[in-house]
Amino acid sequence: MPQADLLARLADGEFHSGQVLADDMGVSRTAIWKQLARLEGLGLQLESVRGRGYRIPGGLDLLSEERIRLGLSSEAEKLAAEIAVLPVVDSTNSELLRRQLFPPGQSLICTAEQQQSGRGRRGRDWISPFARSVYLSLTWDFAQGAAALEGLSLAAGVCVARALRATGVAVPQLKWPNDVLYDGRKVGGILIEMTGDAAGPARVVLGVGVNVAMPSAVADGIDQPWTDLAAIAGRDLPSRSALVAGLLNALLPMLASFEKTGFSGWREEWSALDAFANRPLTVTVGSQNTVGIGMGVNDRGALLLDTSSGTIAVYGGEVSVRAS
Repeated sequence: MPQADLLARLADGEFHSGQVLADDMGVSRTAIWKQLARLEGLGLQLESVRGRGYRIPGGLDLLSEERIRLGLSSEAEKLAAEIAVLPVVDSTNSELLRRQLFPPGQSLICTAEQQQSGRGRRGRDWISPFARSVYLSLTWDFAQGAAALEGLSLAAGVCVARALRATGVAVPQLKWPNDVLYDGRKVGGILIEMTGDAAGPARVVLGVGVNVAMPSAVADGIDQPWTDLAAIAGRDLPSRSALVAGLLNALLPMLASFEKTGFSGWREEWSALDAFANRPLTVTVGSQNTVGIGMGVNDRGALLLDTSSGTIAVYGGEVSVRAS
């Protein structure tokens, strides 16, 4: 009995008799019980009431490749070679980094209900509860190497902001270099990983995480102020499949054209969403702190910091930026 079948039955949030589940799926009650125990192992809350059966309170908004593809624009559909919707994975980025065959001029896409080793920038864990957020990765091949990819994470941030607006969520802000904020709290993030030649052909895996409806039980594992789309949008919260489609509609065309346009074409829109514009900042590189006023970014995507000794450009890497 596939676990996905049982999840699909319980996703409606209603009570389901264990015996009825067993009969419908052609297995024993013991098999149902074992599968339910495995669901609890995924961090899902199960409720059992004698005479009524089992349910997942509140239900689940499960991902659907069919619904994702129905939400794609014609341009995004042409660029999406494959959309893998997985139940559980170590990380969606890692899944795509393991792939060997990549179609030219198209993207491989992976999304999952849960990541067991989700990661963010600077080696941080990305908390990834089952069916509660969006974990999405895309591939793209670039011919010109790392130099042509400067500012890519910032352009991706603009795309995430566009997607959230398109699905009816209030306009977020962006924090250099890869955070998506709402009211000063993190709602999403971007992680870009590259393989290949730094000066020649390179393959990029672009990962996006968006908090959708995070359970309060996982809040202790998040080490910074955060929020989710459920708190922002309330009853107008779009489905996770609709969010994935919206993200792909924005991200895929950007990836396809970025090598020609570079970040300069995205700079103005990113600057309009800059959460730290004209604010006192502390930038940490290694053990060295630099204090200044945030002055936006240049055409290469570097953070401009007005310091006592003049304006400096801060590029990506192991950099921490926080409001002073």
